[in-house]
Amino acid sequence: MNLLHLLFDRFTILLTAVVVLATVVPAQGAFAVFFDWLTHAGIALLFFLHGARLSRRAIIDGAMHWRLHLLVFVCTFAMFPLLGLALGPVLRPLLGDALWLGMLYLCLLPGTVQSAIAFTSIARGNIPAAVCAASASSLVGIVLTPLLAGLVLGSTGAGVPLGEAVLKIGLQLLLPFAAGHALRPWIGSWVMQQQRWLRLVDQGSILLVVYTAFGAAVLDGIWRVVPAWALAQLVVCCVVLLALVLVATTWLARTLGFSVEDEITIVFCGSKKSMATGVPMAQIIFSGGAAGLAILPLMVFHQIQLMVCAVMARRYAERDRLASALEEPVAPR
Repeated sequence: MNLLHLLFDRFTILLTAVVVLATVVPAQGAFAVFFDWLTHAGIALLFFLHGARLSRRAIIDGAMHWRLHLLVFVCTFAMFPLLGLALGPVLRPLLGDALWLGMLYLCLLPGTVQSAIAFTSIARGNIPAAVCAASASSLVGIVLTPLLAGLVLGSTGAGVPLGEAVLKIGLQLLLPFAAGHALRPWIGSWVMQQQRWLRLVDQGSILLVVYTAFGAAVLDGIWRVVPAWALAQLVVCCVVLLALVLVATTWLARTLGFSVEDEITIVFCGSKKSMATGVPMAQIIFSGGAAGLAILPLMVFHQIQLMVCAVMARRYAERDRLASALEEPVAPR
């Protein structure tokens, strides 16, 4: 896979274009109402298809390597939130309340599925474990993230109502997901054959949410709240957060005696945060322009994690070639 394509893929370009479009032409009036309905429909379809894709075999297999999956789970849903809270005294004055809450929200999200598996594959890690760990993280996050958001964000004074958030997540995300999984015996094989359309629905729903959320945020004055210097500070904060998590996951994997292949899986599955889950969920948990501010740190972190992990995956993949070179006998002169 071309490294430049990993760093700046088509979706990243589209995401940037949608942010520019929302800045220049935000949805207003009846147009905004139409896009709001379209966005909710796209999100429901996205999670319905995710439910139809998830194999029960993957859930069962995921329980077999329980030490690895437990560590990925702890890194994703415990270490990340604790880091976000611990960095609060620095991040809150540096970024302001709105972006700091966005950073906290980022820390509560489940991991990615596609990119975690892709990077594990490139790095020659434990791919079956990555599939199970990433899928389990995504599934558990649908329920756990809104609970954590109610507890963590509510305790910071953000006023995120726990019961309302859980109810909305259940109706708009979990119900379509459960319906898709219940219909998997009849539509599962067909859904798995439509990978191109699934990718379009996946990315299209994210772009719709970004457009509507950023449009509302622009109307509320997001670029007055987040000038260029604040955006630069946000980038630095995301880099520091990712670096801390990568160091911690690597150290934990080695300290607990995991193999190199398992270490790769832990690092790539335990350090990522999902836009596919985070962006639609922010639309439900946060209201109006607050959703745009909430997903801005996620968008920045998402691109940084792709760029850094692309380089790391290449370096991990080099280990076999270097090992083979060291084992080759030196020819006598």
